[in-house]
Amino acid sequence: MKKILTLISACVFGSFLSTSLYAANHPVTGEKLSADQTFTYWHGDEHSSQDPQIVEDTYGANIVRDLFEGLLSQDAEGNLVPGVAESWSANDAKDVYTFNLRKNAKWSNGDPVTAYDFVYGWQRAVDPATASPYSWYMDIMSIKNGGEAINGDVQPSELGVKAIDDYTFQVELTASLPYFASMTTHGTTFPTHQATIEKYGSDWTKPENIVSNGAYVLTEHVLNERVVRERNPLYWNNADTIIEKVVTLVIPDESTGLIRYLAGELDQGPVPPGQFKKLKAEYPDQATSFPRLCNYYYTFNLSDSGIEAFQDVRVRKAMSYAIDRNVITEDILQAGQIPAYTFTPGATAGFDTPSVAFSKMTQAERDAKAVELMDAAGYGKDNPLSFTMVYNTSEGHKQIATVMSQMWKQKLGINATMENMEWKTFLDVRGKQDFEIARGAWCGDYNEASTFLDLLTTPSGYNDGKFSNAAVDQLMSEAKTLADASSNYTTIERILAAEMPVIPIYHYAGVFMLNPQLKGWPYDNVEQNWYSRNFYKVAE
Repeated sequence: MKKILTLISACVFGSFLSTSLYAANHPVTGEKLSADQTFTYWHGDEHSSQDPQIVEDTYGANIVRDLFEGLLSQDAEGNLVPGVAESWSANDAKDVYTFNLRKNAKWSNGDPVTAYDFVYGWQRAVDPATASPYSWYMDIMSIKNGGEAINGDVQPSELGVKAIDDYTFQVELTASLPYFASMTTHGTTFPTHQATIEKYGSDWTKPENIVSNGAYVLTEHVLNERVVRERNPLYWNNADTIIEKVVTLVIPDESTGLIRYLAGELDQGPVPPGQFKKLKAEYPDQATSFPRLCNYYYTFNLSDSGIEAFQDVRVRKAMSYAIDRNVITEDILQAGQIPAYTFTPGATAGFDTPSVAFSKMTQAERDAKAVELMDAAGYGKDNPLSFTMVYNTSEGHKQIATVMSQMWKQKLGINATMENMEWKTFLDVRGKQDFEIARGAWCGDYNEASTFLDLLTTPSGYNDGKFSNAAVDQLMSEAKTLADASSNYTTIERILAAEMPVIPIYHYAGVFMLNPQLKGWPYDNVEQNWYSRNFYKVAE
């Protein structure tokens, strides 16, 4: 075996006190610590699940990273660091990875965390009986028999994972995948406790039942209201954890969330659309904005359940061209978001944003071309196209949908009816193709362009619009074996610009209010995989 990477976690804080009575000063920085080490933050909606193999949204992922720990984690810059695995290696062909697990990792009930727990979790992810929304992720990891298990052609036990012994976990791939290790920071690859799941079934994630292996344990979950986690005394690095309690408050209205932040109820709160500049002027050390590895788009339903008009590429391109993205980013959002003409954000590591034809036009030129395309397709103000556009409940989503519908109406005569939905209903509607055009957003599961472009391949579990292009599928398949796949990604982006299965709107910025007492936020991690155990609060 050729060793490619070994990182052994250093004891950053030494033997830091593990009780609520903290030392007066931070053991490394020397800062005076607050007596109250509770981190309270905002979520705009109820999360999908706290089950690692079921969760499918960023809200839920934030919670899962507190409750569970996978093989590897990320530091403040997004670099890989040890999690349960102290070290890892690959063979020369880089199609077999071996992870050496630490022997002091425990579940919250005292059981040791072993390689068999990872085998169980990974097999569970591909088991059709689990109905994991993220099962496809295990396939794009190129794990042997991943796709076959997901499709029910082989048993989950045939997945290319095994426990060599209690503390050695091995993965066999179908081909070399240069970024494989980075993919193991995603929640789908976290271990789960088999005995607990078998005992409680779907109720295993309730606070009174759940057994987890992360820095925190779940102590309270009130649907659509709050989620509470408290320090796990059995976590292997509990001595270095400072935040005692983490509280998630569900506040759908962003303006209300801001009010509660300014009242001191939240350590992290939202910035409503259009208010960043004002808040930055008033609270320069609290209002923050930085590039994120996320995109915002609208997807057409191209399945048989979609409307006929959207099968016409001329209509799709016209609707995309008619959107003035600068109005959305500069007039509505006003917080550093970047107008998007490609699906993949420019912040993605190793990705050079290609020049696509419509990005080089002026908005006046795009508007004129949009009218021309709609006329050619047989639609216009004398024969208006009508459809419903769906989005999940949010002040910002509503504002964007409103301005988009107005642009389409004014420029192309389109009658777009807006419909907002609660988050879980929205996910269900999209997943079943029970929509005409729907809001979409994607934050990278790892920092490489494939995390975005895989979404628009034919077999992707999150290809809700059911776009299918053989050239895209082939180019993405080839990309997995290339040391430098940038030319493939450029070609795909140009295909997407020509076919327009989705309308890219903007690339995200991380925009929120943050209590200056809370330290350790990973601003330089564009994936924004944060862990509450890395935070601490200083005294006022």
